[in-house]
Amino acid sequence: MIPAPILAAIASQAARLDVEPAALAAIVEVESAGRLFARIDGRDEPLIRFEGHWFDRRLSGVKRNAARAAGLADPKAGAVANPAGQPARWTMLARAMRIDRAAALESVSWGIGQVMGGNWKMLGFASVEELVAEARSGAAGQLRLMTRHIEAAGLLPALRRRDWTAFARGYNGPGYRANAYDRKMAAAYARHRDATLPPPLAPRPSADSIALGARGDAVKTLQRLLTAQGYPVAADGVFGERTRAAVIAFQRANGLSADGVAGAKTLAALGPPATPSLWRRLMDWLTRWLA
Repeated sequence: MIPAPILAAIASQAARLDVEPAALAAIVEVESAGRLFARIDGRDEPLIRFEGHWFDRRLSGVKRNAARAAGLADPKAGAVANPAGQPARWTMLARAMRIDRAAALESVSWGIGQVMGGNWKMLGFASVEELVAEARSGAAGQLRLMTRHIEAAGLLPALRRRDWTAFARGYNGPGYRANAYDRKMAAAYARHRDATLPPPLAPRPSADSIALGARGDAVKTLQRLLTAQGYPVAADGVFGERTRAAVIAFQRANGLSADGVAGAKTLAALGPPATPSLWRRLMDWLTRWLA
């Protein structure tokens, strides 16, 4: 079962990735085993697993010797056992951080997607600290981290066609068969396929964006820009579902994040309309809004 707090976020991420919600729900169920958090020092924290061989590779000299002596590092995978309970694992992480904070954070798998901190650069984060902050931000943050990994690993095609063998091989590694990840995902997908997920969470617009529910002249201008680009929508000044669908279609066609929000990149890609005054009005409106 999937905890309720993440269901709407699954629907939102599925829409962004253009995948079936049930397929993404299946991955969440199998990877999380239905559990999102551990209570650590009065705070809900993501589930973690410390990998001593990762830690060993990231250290050298005195630090590596200290970590090995403390039973926190070993060149062999699996040689450093994880405690059964999450509180003890977080204590283990704290001990490792006292030796080398960044190396320790990189040596942990974070959250429902079990994403390794050491992959922060591949996933487009500025640092491992930024990846960890995303994992600790809540259920939706854990899901964003997981989907970021799916995208970076090139697994979206397998997920879209529900090729569980290919997906499990890419996500869980060559040992996926031993844990029957592919069969578990297929079974979870079958359970979720006919279930009704809640509607996607509305994207949170930034200060320089126009999103679902907006009204006024800026929306009219946006609608005219969309129509001029071949995505016809009535210029009624109301950002409803039809306008959102047109924005998403335009974003997908132009290689943008298909979140249905007309932000700076989307507006720039739409380009100035045939009548320059329309573009000026839109820019003036955004300037006043930001002031």
